[in-house]
Amino acid sequence: MGQEMTDPADIRQDAERFSLRCSLLVPGSAEHAFAVFTDELTDWWVTEYTWSGPESLAELGMEPRAGGMLYEIGPYGFRADWGRVLTWDPPRRLVFAWQIGPDRVPVPDPARASEVEVLFLPEGAEQTRVELEHRHFDRHGEAAEGYRKALTAGWHELLSRYLASVSRRHPETSA
Repeated sequence: MGQEMTDPADIRQDAERFSLRCSLLVPGSAEHAFAVFTDELTDWWVTEYTWSGPESLAELGMEPRAGGMLYEIGPYGFRADWGRVLTWDPPRRLVFAWQIGPDRVPVPDPARASEVEVLFLPEGAEQTRVELEHRHFDRHGEAAEGYRKALTAGWHELLSRYLASVSRRHPETSA
């Protein structure tokens, strides 16, 4: 009774199928890139992607510590938590649980949430490569593949806005 072994290449291929990756080069140090990503969400996040909507959103935030929440504050102080910081390692690495389901309903069980990892890698004196991986879409069930495709476009838009925000806030490009 032999046990069947899984080929490591199959595991990698499955992991690739349930993840998306984006990379971009931004002006400034890793410290600057990390700070804009984590402290300035309201500036670059697409407000139509929030539960509060563009007219009612008061704040988007991220509590700066492992275990901290990613949240939005809407009308009348309404607060919705939509993620949890898993790794807080400024200015190099950030990992958070994406606790929003394909139907835009909160996913309170972290075991059913996907995960976003962002690396901030210095490239020369005045640039940082930002590498983002959104992984474990399989945790979202049958809608995983469609959700991954939708968020591929979503992250492209978010990161384009993030690049504009980093550039505006960078001392040499904002002058």
